[in-house]
Amino acid sequence: MSTVAASARIHPMAVVEDGAVIGENVTIGPFAYVGPKVTLHDDVHLHPHSIVTGRTELGKGSKVFPMAVIGGDPQSIHHAGEETTLTIGENCTMREGVTINTGTSDFGGKTIVGNNNLFLANSHVAHDCRVGNNVIMSNNVMLAGHVTIEDRVILGGGCAVHQFTRVGRQAFVGGLSAVSYDVIPYGMLNGNPGLLGGLNVVGMTRAGIDRAVIHIVRRAYKAIFEGANSVRDNAAAIRAEYADCPQVVEILDFIAAESDRALSSPTRGQKG
Repeated sequence: MSTVAASARIHPMAVVEDGAVIGENVTIGPFAYVGPKVTLHDDVHLHPHSIVTGRTELGKGSKVFPMAVIGGDPQSIHHAGEETTLTIGENCTMREGVTINTGTSDFGGKTIVGNNNLFLANSHVAHDCRVGNNVIMSNNVMLAGHVTIEDRVILGGGCAVHQFTRVGRQAFVGGLSAVSYDVIPYGMLNGNPGLLGGLNVVGMTRAGIDRAVIHIVRRAYKAIFEGANSVRDNAAAIRAEYADCPQVVEILDFIAAESDRALSSPTRGQKG
């Protein structure tokens, strides 16, 4: 039996399978489909012809537009039908044709999406991805499996992110870019192959970061990517000097962390 709140509004031409959990003030339009292992929290709105399937949890206030398929099986040749999950946070909007897949059992079986994210038409989040909060994925953005997108990242239309790649907090990726390597927090990447072109100064300013702090981060960026040694050695060498700047420390920690991918740089992503 499904658990359906009394205030839910379900169109008679929608399909809600037995077992689904439907919260307060949920709206489900005509020809929408809700699978038997789906949980829709309060105030979720499924537009006509949208699909939420798999073991999927959709957070409060989220919206799914026509032809989107949320919670489909992972597109992996290693997936053998195991039950895996997709968790999406609050106030996320998935526009027309968006696809977000569940995880794969070999890697914990979880795809996780945070809060207040905007997925524009035909964008795709593959299996085992981790997407933070306040992320914008423009039309036709493609995330391969196991990608990590940190908070407040903006991905321009048609860009593609290689599997296992990390994109740091508040980075900006330009339209049609090929993201083959990790992108540092506050970085700005464009092109195919994607080249690191400096800092996302506009995004930093909009986030309320003081201009004096931005200048400090710029100096650190120059020391990291224009220094005489490898990127990682340069980053390690300046840590003490910039210990009082949280934004620089965030970049240094990102560079020092273990990763399956190399780091993007102004001359193409190269291992440091």
